[in-house]
Amino acid sequence: MYKHHSALGVALSLKPAAPVTLIRPQAAARAARFFVEKFPGKSLYAVKANPSPELLRTLWDSGITHYDVASITEVRLVRRTLPDAKLCFMHPVKADEAISEAYFQHGVRTFSLDTMEELDKIVRATKGATDLELCVRLRVSSDHAQISLASKFGVDLVDAKELLIATRQVADALGICFHVGSQTMSPHAYTQAMERVRAAIVASSVTVDIIDVGGGFPSVYPGMEPPALELYFDTIHRTFESLPVSYSSELWCEPGRALSAEYSSLIVRVERRRGNELYINDGAYGALFDAAHVGWRFPVQLLRPEANDTEMEAFSFYGPTCDDMDHMAGPFMLPGDARPGDYIEVGMLGAYGCAMRTAFNGFSSEHVAEVADEPMASLYRDEVVAPRVSNVLRFGKSSS
Repeated sequence: MYKHHSALGVALSLKPAAPVTLIRPQAAARAARFFVEKFPGKSLYAVKANPSPELLRTLWDSGITHYDVASITEVRLVRRTLPDAKLCFMHPVKADEAISEAYFQHGVRTFSLDTMEELDKIVRATKGATDLELCVRLRVSSDHAQISLASKFGVDLVDAKELLIATRQVADALGICFHVGSQTMSPHAYTQAMERVRAAIVASSVTVDIIDVGGGFPSVYPGMEPPALELYFDTIHRTFESLPVSYSSELWCEPGRALSAEYSSLIVRVERRRGNELYINDGAYGALFDAAHVGWRFPVQLLRPEANDTEMEAFSFYGPTCDDMDHMAGPFMLPGDARPGDYIEVGMLGAYGCAMRTAFNGFSSEHVAEVADEPMASLYRDEVVAPRVSNVLRFGKSSS
């Protein structure tokens, strides 16, 4: 793997014709240590955010021992990459064959569910196993999240009593889990969710061994500068301590974005300019899916060796395919003299960016380089003196 001290150095030395993914293992390691040291419970990395084996090993080496897997393919990947990891199969709807293989071949004992049908399926596929950790997923609000996860999964509070009682009867350990949505911008989301957890426990009168607050922990993007993660942790800890659960109950969380966002960025090249539209060589069917389809605004910077005092302007991007949908509206703030041949770094793509890349229309890239400089923005400001941390404020201002 090519290594360089900075994104600019990669652009200048390689002059790449295809996109280059930049990885920063030091950023992922820092995020992992932050959760391990400061979250008042156990952190499960949500593998769907970025299943890179290199990232998985970096997180493991930094203290993340539990992994939230959502498919049998993810189960196989993590077990192959990290033989000693604890795997938690947290997708609420699974195939019988996936449950059976996970349990009997890969040692998975933790499963989530949100219906009686799924509970029966788990019992059947594990042949009535008596060593299961079963987490009932409760439906909660996603009102404080940028991307809702409230409609597809989760048992309604009015139906939770029967399911919790039935699950308690077959589980060695009973858990309640939920997900407040992706990129949750207020700790209050967890307070509201925990209130529903309390109501479910009181109504069912079951002993609960695990409270899993799921994911939703944010990263920082232009126009989305969330509160410090410690405020989320404090809120979760305070509400967990007040729940009517066993004194030995465990507290879990499932960070995906917060652990992986700063791990990767992308170098793209401008192929054409039309007004304030830039045609670049990655897009909606590559690592910029979220920028196109949910209007996500990633931080960007022009990679030029010389200082540039040109006034910043708002640009939109077109990707390389022949599809009109391959469009990222932005706005993305760049110097007004951006031109064909320029290289742009698009930051904070470690979460979901590379994981959702396709080869549609023949456009794809496997080029990866490791760099030692800091990510374009960070929620872990206090953990390191970052030479580029001022960009957090710059990107925030540019969005107003």
